[in-house]
This record gives sequence, structure tokens and C-alpha cells, in this order.
Amino acid sequence: MVRERRKNHIPFRLNVLFFGVFILFSVLILRLGYIQIVQGESYDLMLSSQEEQTANVDAPRGLMVDRYNNVVVDNDLQLSLTYTNTPNNDLERYEIAHELIHYLNIEDDDIESVNAREWKDYLLYKATIEESGDLQDRVDSLVTSEEANELEDDEFYQLQLDRLDENEIMESFDRNEQEAVVIWAEMLSGYNYSPNRIARGLTQEEAHQMAEILHDLPGTDIMRDAERIYPYGESFRRYFGGTGSIPAEQIENYVGHGYERSDVVGTSFLESYYEDVLRGEKAIMRTDAEGNVTTDPGRRGNDLMLTIDMALQQEVEEIINQEMTGNFIADREAYVVMMEPDTGEVLTVAGYNGENLGATTSTFEMGSTVKPATVLAGYHHGVIDHGTVVNDSPITSIPGTPTIRSWQTMGYVNDVDAIRRSSNIYMTEIAMRLADYNMSTNQWGSLGYSYQALRNHYAQFGLGTETGIDLPSESSGYIGNSQSGLVLFLSFGQFDTYTPMQLAQMSATVANDGKRMKPRLVKEIREPSTDEEYDQGSVVRQFEPEVLNTVDNSTADFERIQLGMRQVVATGGQGGGTAYSYFNGSNQVSYEAAAKTGTAEVTAQNGVQGNNQTMIAYAPYDDPEVAIAVVVPNVALDSSGGRQGIANHIARESLSAYFDLEEDRVNPEREEDEAEIYADPEEGVEDDIE
Repeated sequence: MVRERRKNHIPFRLNVLFFGVFILFSVLILRLGYIQIVQGESYDLMLSSQEEQTANVDAPRGLMVDRYNNVVVDNDLQLSLTYTNTPNNDLERYEIAHELIHYLNIEDDDIESVNAREWKDYLLYKATIEESGDLQDRVDSLVTSEEANELEDDEFYQLQLDRLDENEIMESFDRNEQEAVVIWAEMLSGYNYSPNRIARGLTQEEAHQMAEILHDLPGTDIMRDAERIYPYGESFRRYFGGTGSIPAEQIENYVGHGYERSDVVGTSFLESYYEDVLRGEKAIMRTDAEGNVTTDPGRRGNDLMLTIDMALQQEVEEIINQEMTGNFIADREAYVVMMEPDTGEVLTVAGYNGENLGATTSTFEMGSTVKPATVLAGYHHGVIDHGTVVNDSPITSIPGTPTIRSWQTMGYVNDVDAIRRSSNIYMTEIAMRLADYNMSTNQWGSLGYSYQALRNHYAQFGLGTETGIDLPSESSGYIGNSQSGLVLFLSFGQFDTYTPMQLAQMSATVANDGKRMKPRLVKEIREPSTDEEYDQGSVVRQFEPEVLNTVDNSTADFERIQLGMRQVVATGGQGGGTAYSYFNGSNQVSYEAAAKTGTAEVTAQNGVQGNNQTMIAYAPYDDPEVAIAVVVPNVALDSSGGRQGIANHIARESLSAYFDLEEDRVNPEREEDEAEIYADPEEGVEDDIE
């Protein structure tokens, strides 16, 4: 009997096992490869984040110094409490806000600053925490079940908001709850994963107290900030500009340039215009898994050396405040701009009670101070020549145009006399000739040409166009409608409006023989000083004088105008210069100036009449160092208690302050009692005849 041999199944089972192991190893290898190649970077970051923590610390902004190296904008250490939002951290934020009320000082103004939407959002969130009770019942009653069934979630929430009263909410909370809302709203204003300052200016005691509990308050931290301080108080403060959070509409632009959403940036004027210069490089603090700290120290922003003379700025501000007496038909305003004619460097921009922004943002009718530009336009277009004579007598025959007259009937005057004595009729004659006006038929031959010819020439001096100053924005003035007859008023400064800065640029252009310089507030950019006491850093960039254009007139033309302006202050007697008494006699000055006075009639909203008083000047006459424009708007008429000659007084005193300071710097040992002494400014001064 043959015995049947049994088939061996072991090799088959081993093959199955080996195949299974092969599949598992293949999956494992593929998974490891995926993790290593595809997700490796992510895991490296996760690992490094656990092994090493990195924090950015804001670097102080660059300083600003005046032209004589005096620090005018500085930094002071400030501690801030920050909170970093993360998704779905609503409850955490709510609890931390309630904890922080025990450590932060919340003022009434802070509570009042919470907006309506924030009060409502807080109440609705608080109701979700309290699952029952009066608050939940109150919220449930806002929307009926029938309404709720017909509304989408966002519509439902909006209806709840609409039916809440923020004042009622605020009054229903006790003081602690109100303070918590303030903190909660600040926390909510931040972006996810970005530290947001929720309290600034912490005292050392507050910072120490909070440092002990930060480990119990997720997302909070103490950050070192640098707060801007101003050693000269409010002097020139507005033009330094401000700093603050990035404006919402500019967030993406700043983030695209490497900023964090919580960064502090320049928000206006010089701080904004030179943001890329003043911004520092952040310090980076790294803490490894063993607690060792390494620091990349960062770098303070570059410094700005301004063209401003802060000593002169303060002197001029004081002069303005002292001279602003008498009545006004609107709010008191006065502006003084002084600059170097040959460089365009601005020495001072001052205003009454420190309000100086109107020097570049507000426009006014400037009156007769524009007459030098009108005469030069007449020369250029060939309608007058040197020595051309015009009979100054009232013009009453132009239909639809009020009677035009000078402040007095002057008889026959030439071009120099027209500047010295300020003849409106002479300027009117230039405009009529440009317009080819026929007195016999009362017809305008080329009215549009007359307007354009004058305005084009004015623009060459900076009137009616941007001056080019290094600020984020400035007004270019107001250009009126070109109507029949009004071109005559344009010719003597009582139609279009200009800024005080534009008027100062014109003054400097006349002094500079027709070269219009770009005005500058910043002279140099420097690397930050490393000394505790400020010392000059290396110059990164020095701004050279920039000629914007040269006026289309000859040197001889300018010499005629400059002669007329010199006679405004240097020629006395009957028919003398309109500002002679302000610079001579009991008001004798130590320098030779050239000037032009101006008065423009204005009417307040209530119909009360007054005038804008203006003056342009430069000195010394033969080698100008400084040009000035003074604008004092809305002065009441004499009969209403207004004071004449305010602009003339301010111009004289400001120029004297400039030359006295220059003398003190050349001769620092000069005794104080040798400083200028003026007689009573009212004594011996004739009525303002411009």
C-alpha cells in the first residue's frame, strides 16, 4: 500500500507573511519620505519653535535735531502690555480682560472711548457664557422665534445689534465690568498671531506686578517701547508729525514692506514723510530650550537734521503772540515763514498760539504783496517797460465791475513808484493791457489770455502751485473763475488765494533774482549716534539746494522790482514807502531790508468786513540771507477796533530777531543788555497806508 504524502503549506504561509511585511515596510518608507520631503520644513519649524523662542523688540525711531544740533524730537523708554490673539480664543480674552482690571488704571475717558458696536458685541458674547439668567433672557427677547426662523445667522446677529442701546448697556454694567470692556475692546482690535499693545506707559510698579502673573495670562507680554518726547514743548510740534498704529487702509502696503501689523509708524508730516528713514531695525531675542538668551541688538532709526532754527522759531512765536492785539472778524490767526533765499532751507514756520499748520494748508487773499510778480509779468509780456508811467486815478467806467482805486489817488507813477507806494491802478493797467481792453467800447479783446498770462507768471514764483516742500501734502491755493473784470482784482492780489508758504517762496524768489528754490525742512540724514549725549552721526545723505525754475525775466527786471521794494522801507516823506515808518525813525533797524506790504479786503460769514494784512521782505538788501512772509488774516477794520500794521510789526521784529541771534552766535560773549531795544511799537508809526 502506497502511503499518500501530505502537501507542505509552510512555504506558502511564509510568502504571505513576507509579502505583508513588504507592504508594511513600503507604506512606512513612503510615509517617512512624505514626512521628510513634503512636511519636513513644517516639522523643523515646529521643532525649532519648541527648542527656540524668538521675540522681536521694537527699535527706537531716529531723532530730529535742528540746524544747530539741538535735539527737538527724542525718545523716552515706555513699557507696554501686549496681547496676541489666536483663533477661537474668545473665552480666554474675556477672562484675561476681567483679570487685568486689577492691574491697569482705566480712566473715565477710556470708558467713553469704547464705541457703540463694542458695547453691543461684548454684551452678546457675555450672554453666550451665561447660559441662563436675566442677561440671557434679555438677549433672547431681542428677536422673536418667528423672526429667527426667517433669518440667516449674520442677519440674526445684525438685528440683535440694531435693537440694543449702547448707553443702556454701559449704565447696566458696574465700574469693574466697564473697565473690562475697555480692555476687551483693545484686545479685540489686534490681529491674530501679532502682538497688540493693549496698555501703554506702564509704570515700573505696574510692570512688575503684571510680570508675576503673565504665566497665568496666555498671550500677554511686556514690551519695551520708545515714546516720542519734545524738549521744546509745542514749538513746531505739529510739523514734526505724529506716530501711531498703521492706518487700516494702509495695512497691506506696510505688511508688504516688512512691517508687522502692530508696528508703530509715522502718521503725519515729517514722521510720515521720512518714515523709511526714521524707522529702526528691530532687536531679536532668541531663547533656546535650555533658557539661554542671545540678542541681535537691532538699531535705532536714522536721525534727521532739520533746517529749522529752534531759537528763532521760539522768538518768532513769542513775537506773534505779543503782536496779536485788537479785534478780529474771525478766529485769530497769524503765520510767519522765514527761509534762506539761495538754498530754500526753511528757518521757521510759526503761528499764533503755536497753530502753524495753516502755513501750508490754509489759503488767503494776499493783497498787494503779489504786485512785484504782476509788474514782472508786465515786463515779460511787453505791456510795460522800465519807467512806464500810468495815471493813478479811480476807474469807474468798467461795466459790472466795482470802482477800482488805490489807497490814495497818486497821479502819475512809474513802475518803481507803483511798488513803493502800492498802486492798484498800475496793476489794473497791466491786466487791462494784457486783456486788450478797449476803454471806449468796454470790450475785452483777450480776457482768457490775461488771466493765463498772470497766473502762469505767478506760478513761476510759487503762487497757485505746490512749492515742493518735503511734506506729505500741501495746498496749492485756490484759483477763481475767470470772469470779466475780475482779472483786474487778480492783478493786485484780491481774487486767487495762496498759502503763507507760497508767499514766502515768492519772497525768496524775488530776493534770489528769479531762481525759485525748493523749500526744505530736512537738511541731512545721519546715522544714529551711539553716545548717551547726542553727538552727530555720520552723514548718510545731504540735501543739496534744488532750483525748481527760473522766472522768465531779466536781471535788470529784477533790479527794478528790488529797487521798488527797497524804497518801500527806505524812502520817507510825502509819497514815501508804505512801510517806511516801521523800519525807520523810532523803529530804526540795524539791517537794510526790502519789502512789500499788502492788505486784502475780506468779509466774514456774518457779513462783517475786515482785511488780511500781509508782508513779504528780505534782508540784507544787497546780499539777502533771509526772506520772510507774514500773513495775519481777518483783522477787523479800524472802526471796529482792528489794529493796523500787525503784519509789518511782526515782520520787522522777526527779522530783527534773526539778525540778533546771528550776532550772538558770532559773538557769544555779547552781553544780554546789548540785545535789541525797541521804542514803543505804537509810537511814531503812521497809519497803515497799504
